[in-house]
Amino acid sequence: MVIADPMPKSTQNLANDKRMVLYIQANIHAGEVEGKEASLMFARDLLSGTKKEVLKNLIILICPNFNPDGNEAISVNNRTHQNGPKNGVGVRYNGQMLDINRDGIKLETPEMNGLLKNVFLKWDPQVTVDCHTTNGSYHEEPVTFSWMMNVAGDRSLTKYMEKQMMPDVAAILRDQYKVENCFYGEFLDMKNPEKGWEEYASEPRYMTNYIGVRNRLAILNENYVYADYKSRVLGCYALLQSITDYCASHTNEIKQLINESDKKTVARGLNPSPVDSFPIEYIGKPIQEKVTIKTYEVDEVTNANGEKSYKKTDRKKTVTVPYIATYEATKSVKFPFAYLVTISDPLVINLMQRHGIQVNKLNKSQNLDVLSFKITDLQADKHLNQGHFTQTITGNWEPQHKEFKAGTFVIRTAQPLANLAAYMLEPQTNDGLLTWNFMDRYLLPQWGKGFNAYPVYKIIDATEINDTVIPLQ
Repeated sequence: MVIADPMPKSTQNLANDKRMVLYIQANIHAGEVEGKEASLMFARDLLSGTKKEVLKNLIILICPNFNPDGNEAISVNNRTHQNGPKNGVGVRYNGQMLDINRDGIKLETPEMNGLLKNVFLKWDPQVTVDCHTTNGSYHEEPVTFSWMMNVAGDRSLTKYMEKQMMPDVAAILRDQYKVENCFYGEFLDMKNPEKGWEEYASEPRYMTNYIGVRNRLAILNENYVYADYKSRVLGCYALLQSITDYCASHTNEIKQLINESDKKTVARGLNPSPVDSFPIEYIGKPIQEKVTIKTYEVDEVTNANGEKSYKKTDRKKTVTVPYIATYEATKSVKFPFAYLVTISDPLVINLMQRHGIQVNKLNKSQNLDVLSFKITDLQADKHLNQGHFTQTITGNWEPQHKEFKAGTFVIRTAQPLANLAAYMLEPQTNDGLLTWNFMDRYLLPQWGKGFNAYPVYKIIDATEINDTVIPLQ
């Protein structure tokens, strides 16, 4: 649904529209259903005029059922630990048996491809809300939420969410709409909650982090699974109201922040400095402010197989604890002027373009100073992950002067999606093309020992390149 007053004549005119775009998405996991109902209620009230004031500053997009295949599998036997609805819920995965909320990079689901094509590349929403239901720690608050946290995105955006937007939304939700809430996470130790509260899912395979790496604002809503169904739905509805109220009153501020982020990203790519780097490993740290959680004490229980778990008691306990929700790089590599891809693999190039990344081609052969990644070890995970034995690699970037033939693909970093391009092309990230097996066939020689060179090279300094943009398919 596109809800606006007046309706924009074309998405091509959005740059000249004073309003900002807010996208609300629900039911990506079709067992987690509060957002599906709450977003439809919210659409109803927008159309009836109850919340008409926000449409002066917002264009609102709503997809209440992002996983229709999973939704069709509604059964009372799904998520039986969940407190309603009484007629059952759908399943987590889509019709391909894939978790769409792990598809942010590899784009193997039609749902994610449709989202890129029809929402992100057309409407470019400044803020996205993705609605879920928790499975985790025990607490009283029926609504929890967090924000994009991957360190590869523009830090000014994550800091804005941490220090201003999310605390303000929490206050609106609590004070104006009377809904208890807290930031989303799990206890480091449920038996000893004082140790801290953590938001651990930081990779861009997850929807909100993927959006953050695109330099846009994203909110993860996790409604509390053990609250009653009515409280969860009404709490989610109030959260959507709170976010919308905030966005409507901070439209210019949010749009300016994102425009500046895009400008900074492009400027860095035009002439990378010696200190410009890209994170390939990172660790979670506490944010500046502690958070308060209204939790319950738990008892340790042992089942017939000797396995230990925790059981919630009726003993309430309020704790104020560190919130591990900011990520800092522990290992980085040089950020380049451009990447050169020497394989003519439509799976790779088409994937980059589907994300909206600009891809060029060399017009003629050219000798260039580059960094080449020399592989020393390659390991596949022992367990399948979304149908993949994901890969990890070790090695080093080494200088090389090399001729690149006409037709070599060029990904310049002077573009708004440079952070996403780098995450996909750097071999040592935890969510790149190498991770998801797109490069497997190119890494080992057909005969003999050792490894081939990684087929992506980096030009570090600003260099004259004779290339042409490949039109998006």
